[in-house]
This record gives sequence, C-alpha cells and structure tokens, in this order.
Amino acid sequence: MLLRNETVVNGPLAYIGEETGFVPSMRERFLGWNVPPEYSELVHPHWRGFIAPGKYWHIGVALIYFILLVMSLVGNCCVVWIFSTSKSLRTASNMFIISLAIFDIVMAIEMPMLLINSFMERMIGWEIGCDVYAILGSISGMGQAITNAAIAFDRYRTISCPIDGRLNSKQAVVIILFTWFWVMPFSVLPLVRVWGRYSTEGFLTTCTFDYLTDDQDTKVFVVCIFIWSYCIPMIFIVYFYSQLLKSIRNHEKMLREQAKKMNVKSLVSNQDKERSVELRIAKVAFTIFFLFLMAWTPYATVAMIGAFGNRELLTPVSTMLPAVFAKSVSCIDPWIYAINHPRYRQELQKRCKWMGIREPEIVHDTASAQTEKIKSDDA
Repeated sequence: MLLRNETVVNGPLAYIGEETGFVPSMRERFLGWNVPPEYSELVHPHWRGFIAPGKYWHIGVALIYFILLVMSLVGNCCVVWIFSTSKSLRTASNMFIISLAIFDIVMAIEMPMLLINSFMERMIGWEIGCDVYAILGSISGMGQAITNAAIAFDRYRTISCPIDGRLNSKQAVVIILFTWFWVMPFSVLPLVRVWGRYSTEGFLTTCTFDYLTDDQDTKVFVVCIFIWSYCIPMIFIVYFYSQLLKSIRNHEKMLREQAKKMNVKSLVSNQDKERSVELRIAKVAFTIFFLFLMAWTPYATVAMIGAFGNRELLTPVSTMLPAVFAKSVSCIDPWIYAINHPRYRQELQKRCKWMGIREPEIVHDTASAQTEKIKSDDA
C-alpha cells in the first residue's frame, strides 16, 4: 500500500544519486527521489508526499500496458488495413472508423515509452519525454471523443434520412479534418507553455496536462479543456443518438399504424431490412461510445478533483487506474467491430488465417449498409 507523508512538502526533496550517498538498504523513498533538481518542476509537491511505489507496482503496470499495446496495434492496424483496402468496406462512413483507429494507434504509440519508464522508475527524456508522452495522449483522447461524436452524427443521418441524408466521401473528409483540427488547440498550447503545461502524475512514469498547480490560469485551463474535450462531444453524442432513437420509434409507430389500417401483420420491406442492418451498426457505435464514456469519465473526474476538489483523494494508485482505463479503450474498439461486423470478420478470415476465424458466407453485404445505400450485391 502506498502511504502518504503527513509532513507538509513545500518544495522538492533532495536528489540522492547513486554516486552521492545513495543507501541501497533504504526501503522508504518518496516519489520524486530520483528526479534531479534541474527537472524538479516535473513533479508537483503533491506527489512528493507519497512513498514511492515498489518495483512490483511498476512491473505490474508495464505488463498491463504491454498486453494493451499488442491488442491495440494488432486490432487497429487490421481495421485500418481491411477497411481501407476492401472494396465493400471502403465507404464514406467507414472513413470515420479508420480515423478512430488512427487515433487509437496514436494512443498505442506512447505505450512503449511507459514500458521504459516503468523499468527506469522515472520519465525517460525528462521534460521532452513528458511532452511527447502527454501530447500523444492528448491528441488521441480528444480525437476519440470528437470522432465518436462524428460517428453519432453519421449514424443519425444515415438511419433517420436514408434517402438523402447519407454523407458522401467529400463530406466525410471535411468532418474528419475538422476532428483533427479540434484536438490541436488544447494539445499544442500546453506544449509551447502558452497556456497550461504538461507534468508527471501518479507513479511519475506518465504525463498529462497540469491540473494541480494552484493558480487561476491552471483552474481556467482545466475547466476549458474539460468542456472542450469531454462535455461538448458528449452533448453532441447524446443529442444525435437521442434523435436517432426518436426517429426509430416514430418509424415503427408509423409501420404499426399502417399495417393495422391495411389489416396485415407486417409491412417490413427491403428498405426496412436495410434499416435494421443500420440499427445493428448503430448499436456497435453506441457500444464504443459507452466504453469511451466508462474509460474517460474517471480521468476527467481526477482532473476536476485536482483543480477544485479534495486532493487527498488523489493518490498515485487512484490516478494511475483511470489512465489504464483510458488506454484500454484504444485496444477494445477494433475488437468490437470484429465481433459485430460479419463482412469484417469475413475479410479477417481471408487475410489473417492465423486468427482462426470461421465466418459463414452471408447473402447480403451488410457492411455496405454501414455507410452507403445497400446495392444489390446479392445478384
């Protein structure tokens, strides 16, 4: 268990190097013990009040991140490869899936840094390493949020307005460019120290934006990034999915009333079958959004507590767990599509025989229904 030093820490503790009196038998060292004075700004005084975690904590985190890294790279690289090269999957809406996978890969790129940091028990590269690690996490996290909002918008347009509401490729490209523009302000501003900064957290082997400095600029920055990267995408997602559900209920009500007037059991047509395919795809998108919500809400909560709440709740372990949850999203997304997308599974079966997938042939091309009107591929 990581204990907190009850002594008030007003400044950085002395750096004890191996060449200057390091005592191997000393078991209790406080966080930041191995950070030289010239890099002391990387460690907020809040963290220096906790006993440094044992090596087994670092090794355990490294093992978890290694598993997540492998799952993320394999899953997301397969998504980008197959969705971009398969003719039946190369559609306008699936461009959002590719973009989401790329954001997930950006998240995975920072994981090897954490593996090295865990074995060194410090941030590799000090300030530069911290900035690189944090900006990768910032771009991928905010990118996942706004891309989920774009997918919700696409699902709403596709299902609610199946005839003239579908996005074309040019419109999809514009929206995707907008998502990449969206992540830049609050990723670059802390990097160049214009507003906010990046700092270590938890075990001091990960970095994120500074939410602990007790000044007005930092508090305003935390509120703004919380609204920009979490609240606004969430509002868009909730709105578009609620409108989608409203459209579905109205459509089903209309079919029931029409069937009753015609004295028939059902009015399900080919267009309605297409609509049901779209609904299944919408459920997949909603599942991914739900996972995103579960993964990033704890992290957002930690940031708000650090800026405005009781900081005694923020222990090294309590801040590392939300980071692990957030990273888990990047490896889960592609496997959700693999589980729920018949055409994608068929492509995996053809191209990645080593995965051992056995997918039966399907009559209808349900994948193309994900983004464009279903053409008669059955013919």
